[in-house]
Amino acid sequence: MKDNKLIAEFMGKEIYQYYHESNYHCSWDWLMPVHKKCMFTPNFSGDDQLRTLLIDAVIDADINRLYDAVVEFIKEHNDGEQ
Repeated sequence: MKDNKLIAEFMGKEIYQYYHESNYHCSWDWLMPVHKKCMFTPNFSGDDQLRTLLIDAVIDADINRLYDAVVEFIKEHNDGEQ
């Protein structure tokens, strides 16, 4: 998945080969730590609705929605840091 690299960078992983082996897009075990980091990111200046999307996706147990919400959150977070 193309956004696994984005997620790996957000999680502080070594990028050059790590994201090719990652399973953020298909594994709750990989994605839930990312969700947790998103939920507890201090000073997030983006839309609170993004956090609502993260919560709703977990409540609905929809990994595809959670993956999309995480990617959207990270993009917003990265834009806010520039």
